[in-house]
Amino acid sequence: MKTLFLMRHAKSSWDFPELSDHDRPLNKRGRQDAPLMGQQLLSRDVIPDLIISSTAVRAITTATLVAKELDYDREKIQSQESVYKAGRSELIKILQHVPDDIDCLLVVGHNPVLSEVANKLSPEALADMPTAGVVALEFNCNSWLDISGDKSKLLFFDFPKNYKQQDKDKDKDKDKDKDKKKGKEDKARTEE
Repeated sequence: MKTLFLMRHAKSSWDFPELSDHDRPLNKRGRQDAPLMGQQLLSRDVIPDLIISSTAVRAITTATLVAKELDYDREKIQSQESVYKAGRSELIKILQHVPDDIDCLLVVGHNPVLSEVANKLSPEALADMPTAGVVALEFNCNSWLDISGDKSKLLFFDFPKNYKQQDKDKDKDKDKDKDKKKGKEDKARTEE
């Protein structure tokens, strides 16, 4: 069994026009979303044997922030320029050349390639991956050379907005509770 987590880098900043695409950093939201998704992976008991990242600053920073949440030694992250430059077939070849003693792999890279690879390898059609989105696939095979959509199972497709909506709903519930309490207090005062 092989388990693959494809993660798109978190939201990057466009505030530095003098920087090349490769050197763009994460913005504030990206620096919050990457650890959030690391925490969500941890809550699912994800322990990667290997993390491979694009060499782009926004990708390696995302990988580093996620690794910290997973208690994965950040020195062991493999940054590969080939992931930054890869098209769909090149990224699949990179995956197929992962050593077979690695059973759980996390790859941090870029769209549109990650969404294309996720759709190629998933038994179900998937929407484009948003920033910091993660697609988890399990393959019924013992070698990365044999991974394919025919041998895969979609475990989950997760992204930060799933949790931000929950936070908004919690905040709305808290506000409603406060309003009810205030209403009861106001009513009690008027009855005194």
